[in-house]
Amino acid sequence: MIIRGIHYHVDIYSEGEPLILLHGFTGSSLNWKHLLKEFSNYQLVLIDLIGHGGTDCPEDPSRYKMEEVVEDLVCILDELKIEKANVLGYSMGGRLALSLACIYPDRINKLILESSSPGLQRADEREKRRQADEKLADEIISGGMERFVDKWESIPLFATQARLPFQQRNVIRQLRLQNSSLGLANSLIGMGTGAQPAWWDVLPNLNVPVLLLCGELDQKFCDIAKSMDQLLSKSVVNEINGTGHAIHVEQPRIFGKIVNEFLKSDFK
Repeated sequence: MIIRGIHYHVDIYSEGEPLILLHGFTGSSLNWKHLLKEFSNYQLVLIDLIGHGGTDCPEDPSRYKMEEVVEDLVCILDELKIEKANVLGYSMGGRLALSLACIYPDRINKLILESSSPGLQRADEREKRRQADEKLADEIISGGMERFVDKWESIPLFATQARLPFQQRNVIRQLRLQNSSLGLANSLIGMGTGAQPAWWDVLPNLNVPVLLLCGELDQKFCDIAKSMDQLLSKSVVNEINGTGHAIHVEQPRIFGKIVNEFLKSDFK
């Protein structure tokens, strides 16, 4: 699918009410494949985000800006003749999903944010994070994918995934390695947490139902979810016991059950 000059890889499964799935940084639409049966009652739209998977990796980092990728999502919805959709985003994909909801709330039915944030509140925090992301982007380009993935998998955020079976961890690793160094580096520069707009001030005006998911062992993002919940008018927080950042990986059945219940509910 060609969207605003970029080839996007988009997979569509099943029929029913649309549910858009947006993966995290270093991921792809393949990270959701084990959940297809959980959401078989929906028209599932799995998108490889710019710089990831089978989607193009343009050389200009400005093409990866959060606002640009939001426009891409809207064009994908238009192309598929989807007026309103449920949108589920994990981590980076959650930041994108929330950005879409803040800019185009009329295109959202329900919003599910897994281990996500509205960005950094203070300008100095954003600048510090932007510089750190640019440094990491340089490391990805200079050191190559294997060295970067080794480093990425060792950060504390993913420590709980060490409990997963080796075969499952290896599948996740191989999917990460399939990405390009240019795509990941530019993704960090263009739509990293430091580069994206902060949406905290917009949250009180967001009038769509929001499910905020976090893993009990991921304290930072549980705190963020609870802070968001205080500002949103139609939200609920669900903290999953004994789980870290990637709930859909560590507890897929529980994840699927909670998301399905939210989507089927009359939560308004």
